[in-house]
Amino acid sequence: MSGTLALLREDLALLPGPVLADGQPSWTLHDPARNLFFRIDWPSFEMLRRWTLASPQRIAEEVCADTTLHLDDQDVKTMEDFLVRNQLTVPGGPDAAREMAARRAAQRGNLVSWLLHHYLFFRIPLARPDAWLGRWSPLASRVASPFFLWLTLAAGLLGMAEVMRHWDVFTSTLVDHFNLQGLAAYGVALFGVKLLHELGHAFTAKHHGCRVPTMGVAFLVMWPVAYTDTNDAWRLTNPTQRLQVAAAGIATELAVAAWATLAWALLPEGSLRSAAFVLATTSWVATLAINASPFMRMDGYFVLCDWLDFPNLHERSFALARWHLRERLFALGEEPPEHLSPRRHRALLAFAWATWLYRLVLFVGIALMVYHLFFKLLGVLLFAVELAWFVLRPLRSEWQAWQARRDAIRRGGRGPRLLALLAGLALLLALPWPGRVQVSGLLRPAEVWPLHAPSAARLEALPWKNGDTVPAGEVLVRLEQPELRMREAALRARLDNLRLQVGASGFDADARQQWQVVQEALTTAEAEYAALQTELVQHAPTAPWAGRLHDLDPDLQAGQWLGKRERLGVLVREGSPWLVETWVPEEVVQRVAIGDEALFVTDSASGPAVHLRVQGIDRDASRVLPRPELSAQLGGHVLVREQARTMVPERAVYRVQLTPVDASGIASLQQHSWRGQLTIRVRSEAPVLPYLRQAFAVLVRETGF
Repeated sequence: MSGTLALLREDLALLPGPVLADGQPSWTLHDPARNLFFRIDWPSFEMLRRWTLASPQRIAEEVCADTTLHLDDQDVKTMEDFLVRNQLTVPGGPDAAREMAARRAAQRGNLVSWLLHHYLFFRIPLARPDAWLGRWSPLASRVASPFFLWLTLAAGLLGMAEVMRHWDVFTSTLVDHFNLQGLAAYGVALFGVKLLHELGHAFTAKHHGCRVPTMGVAFLVMWPVAYTDTNDAWRLTNPTQRLQVAAAGIATELAVAAWATLAWALLPEGSLRSAAFVLATTSWVATLAINASPFMRMDGYFVLCDWLDFPNLHERSFALARWHLRERLFALGEEPPEHLSPRRHRALLAFAWATWLYRLVLFVGIALMVYHLFFKLLGVLLFAVELAWFVLRPLRSEWQAWQARRDAIRRGGRGPRLLALLAGLALLLALPWPGRVQVSGLLRPAEVWPLHAPSAARLEALPWKNGDTVPAGEVLVRLEQPELRMREAALRARLDNLRLQVGASGFDADARQQWQVVQEALTTAEAEYAALQTELVQHAPTAPWAGRLHDLDPDLQAGQWLGKRERLGVLVREGSPWLVETWVPEEVVQRVAIGDEALFVTDSASGPAVHLRVQGIDRDASRVLPRPELSAQLGGHVLVREQARTMVPERAVYRVQLTPVDASGIASLQQHSWRGQLTIRVRSEAPVLPYLRQAFAVLVRETGF
């Protein structure tokens, strides 16, 4: 930079500002062309007073001579750099026109950047209300009188008390408005409340002598948001007045909510009460959930800035948090952006991280909403734009700051150690780890025969008890179905009649002519009788093999009626081999192979630990879960939903069968089936691989046009 300083613009205004937190005075530098305000401290003010000297050295010498400040020419050059960057100087020199053109081109950008900027945020001024506000300001001042404020507070408390007394009616009214007509009413109410909100800002600013040049609509990611230009409030030296301007919108909405709540409590049923309800709920929700948040540049943020008298809270807290992060990671020894008290230092760090976390969740949510609102191709594009602009751009900016300090990071002691730590962590995530999967499993005999009632029937006889050993071929249970017996008697009578007709056809000429028809009817009746006998046999099932009977209900008595498919018990074959069944999700079954080792321990831990090997893996996913004991509702691990009295898995699961390596310890088990924890040693895999696989699967699915 040359020895001659850049000239200040003649249209700039220097206004008195509030006293800063450290006790020094401040001033406000106003750029009327852009209606921007810059707060400067005492050293900056003293330099600007002597700016006509045009020499950094002379300005620094005179400031040191006339005041108690100690400045050098580098401080003056830093001040000049600030003025030039913010376009507060007169362009000069042979390259001035070229520099202005380059700056203008950078601000305008290309077509893509213009579209991106105007998609993410743009403003449309709709009115210049300054003169109109001046005419109506006296009336608005009466509305904001202390008497009206106390009256509004009383109305709000009374209305809330009535809402609490009739909370069930209030909530039912809320549910009743979740329809198309109710949503339209909420839209109209939201428009009216937001208009009153912005008028609250405007009238309060006008009351304190500020100019309100424009009011209009701003679009944030195509979402309309009303705005009022109250930048002139920076002229106010009283922090309380600026706080009133910032809080006026929230106060207006709360006043509307208070009176609307009271109106809902007092009005009879009808359209007016519904309108009051919509207005009240809209105002409360819009104020508490949106405007009062300090994490976005909404009213809550500006109220917090003015209450703390701490302008540019976001930018200053972010700069401090980034400096703190670099110092923690690399110990660069850099000076903090500003020196604050330890209490405020910690508060700003916490606020910055809370804001970053809030914005990350919000912007990712907005990106997902944008993706689902548009058709797939445009949705994917806008989703990528949202993430790149709101999430990746700040990360890229910080990475560039690290790149600019790479020499200092390399010289420092923490930089190489941190790099080694990150490399080690990446290596741990990329290297395969020995895999173990824990799921619930069911230990049971391989050969079992379930005993069911084939249809609704009466229990005739139960010759065996629970735990008895039943020889092969013995009847396990006798069931009686009166309807089947009636059908059997009717069919037997019909068979006897048809057989009689067939036998008499040799003695009667007319009967001989009908012989073929009668013979076909006899054949059909015999087939029906045979099928009926097969069905009757099912009501007296016999043991297919010698085995032990389990799970019989001890309360079963002869004469009781049983439902269709009602489970009566299970017959376990003597000497049957044992197996363990489980169902695992798709990402796990890919890592399981035949022959993998496993360990089974019963839930009660009362039985022996059984060593197993994987014997079989289903190639297709199971549509139902045949073992309800493994469902999450009954203490297992498989998430299911009940549908038509069957357990349907919520996600694809595959059956895996395992056999014991040594079944000698299982003989001591008293039950025929046990649920327990199954640990399978699966194929080694890098920890990061499942996440990459899932991300790739989602990408393939969502980009399948």
